[in-house]
Amino acid sequence: MSQEKTQVYLMPGMAANSSIFENIHLPRQDFETHRLEWFVPDDRMSLNAYAEKMARNIKHENPVLIGVSFGGILIQEMAKFLDTKKLVLVSSVKKTEELPRKMLFAKYTKAHKLLPTGLVNNVELLAKYAFGESVHKRLELYERYLSIRDKHYIDWSIDQIVNWSQVECPGNLVHIHGDKDAVFPISHIKDCISVKNGTHTMIIHRAKWFNEHLPTIIMQ
Repeated sequence: MSQEKTQVYLMPGMAANSSIFENIHLPRQDFETHRLEWFVPDDRMSLNAYAEKMARNIKHENPVLIGVSFGGILIQEMAKFLDTKKLVLVSSVKKTEELPRKMLFAKYTKAHKLLPTGLVNNVELLAKYAFGESVHKRLELYERYLSIRDKHYIDWSIDQIVNWSQVECPGNLVHIHGDKDAVFPISHIKDCISVKNGTHTMIIHRAKWFNEHLPTIIMQ
C-alpha cells in the first residue's frame, strides 16, 4: 500500500493571489498542494475570526501550511484551530519582536491610518505596501499577482500586521527568510533559514531554491 501524500496548503501574502505559487512544484508522488485565497473581511472582523473562517478551507487532517508575509502570520493564527504537521513561514514574522521598528511605532502612533490606501488601484503603490519594492520594470507581472484591490481589505490587513501580538511561536514552525528582505529586515529575525540575496518576493523570483529545498524542509 502506497504511503499517503503530504497535504500542503499555500497562503499568499497581503493583496496577492495564489498565482505567486505558480512556479512552486513539489514532487507529486509525495505531496499534494492546495492554494488558498484571501477574502474581504467583514466589518470589524478580528484576525482570530478571519483565521477561523479561513481554516474551514482546510479539508485534510494534519496538513502542512505554507504562508508568505502576512499569509505567514495568518497561518499561525489558523493553526490555533487545526492540528498541523508543520507551519512554514516565508518572508514573514513569528513574534511581535520581529516586526520592524516602523511598524511597532505605527502601532502606538496610528501612523498607518494615514496611508493613502484609497489608491489601491495604483499597482506600484500597492506593491510598495505588499512587497516593499518598486515594480515599474515588472508592472504587468505584478498586476496579475496583486489582484486584491479592496480598500477595506488593505486597511484591515495593514492594521492586523501592525497590531499583531505573539510572544511564543508554535513549536512545529520553520521560518525561511531572505537576507535582502525590505519589508521585514532579517536583522530583526531570529532562528530562520536564510536565503542569500532573497528579497520579500523571493517566493516568485527564487522558485528554484524553494523547489530544491522545500521537500526536505517539510519532511524534516
